[in-house]
Amino acid sequence: MSTSPSRLSTSAREALSAALRLVLLDGLDLYTQLKVAHWNIRGPHFAALHPLFDQFATDQAANNDAVAERVLTLGHLAVGTARQVAAGSRLPEYPQDTTRDLEHVRLLAERIGAHLDGLRGAREVAKRYEDEDTFDLLTGMVEQFEKHAWFLHATLGG
Repeated sequence: MSTSPSRLSTSAREALSAALRLVLLDGLDLYTQLKVAHWNIRGPHFAALHPLFDQFATDQAANNDAVAERVLTLGHLAVGTARQVAAGSRLPEYPQDTTRDLEHVRLLAERIGAHLDGLRGAREVAKRYEDEDTFDLLTGMVEQFEKHAWFLHATLGG
């Protein structure tokens, strides 16, 4: 662990960094799954969903960067190679043969839901260690991706 400007204890920073690394692995996986859906979508909702999936991916890329930088601020190293993501992501694999628009919507809604669970779990760690900065960072991400999930669920009619 390197030095950190944080006033949190060493054990708190270790626990927070471990939770954030899991969020980062999931987030990197979600980003690639969003891009796969964006690239491969076909069907009557293509015109609306193609740019929407790309916006979700752009948002997730920014979130990944923010999480990685928070890990570094806490004095630890970020993770994120393809092999690390494959070994550590908690999201289900994305079916490579999917092309239908509403099937992509359903699959992404499930994966965003799983990612939200991970964000909320990490936020609980931040709450336990009274790390308001990490808590606030994760809360913003939860709010953003809850809205994205709502768009998907609304598209499915739910």
